[in-house]
Amino acid sequence: MATRGGVNKRNIAKLAKNIQREFDKHPIHVPIEADGPDLPEGATLGNTIYNGPVFHGSADGAQLAWNNETVTQTQNQTQQIAPGFEAIAKAVVLTLEQLPAVGLAKEDQQDAEEAAREVLTEVTREEPDRGKIRRGLSALKGFLAPMATGLSAGAGAGAQDWARTAIEQLGTPF
Repeated sequence: MATRGGVNKRNIAKLAKNIQREFDKHPIHVPIEADGPDLPEGATLGNTIYNGPVFHGSADGAQLAWNNETVTQTQNQTQQIAPGFEAIAKAVVLTLEQLPAVGLAKEDQQDAEEAAREVLTEVTREEPDRGKIRRGLSALKGFLAPMATGLSAGAGAGAQDWARTAIEQLGTPF
């Protein structure tokens, strides 16, 4: 039905509502078939196969090498050490560099490295939290103490001397 001024919107809305009601009673199912390559052997329809990199979330600072035989990538990040914390940062970096060679147990080495990274993160803040730095340094020194005193199995004289020196440097006031 048309009205004198144009389209009868009320009747169109009523018609759309009646059509929707019929669709709700009798849903339409359309099978979908795609012309394309067959699925790889062992793949099922539930798998999603990506032929390239897929990122879920931020990839800031990420480096990607794809479809290469050999790759050399470097990423240099420079962070400013807060004034007054330079000696501690240097001592932590030196300790981190030598840590893999001194023979700590794998878990202890991972924990020591984590404590060192936490200290380095803190000393690069605008206003470092001295408490966090002290706790991180104490944890790091705690991992080195058994080695420095010779209580750690397999700690040779060189490792003992290094551990004592590292503990001394990590004790630098800040």
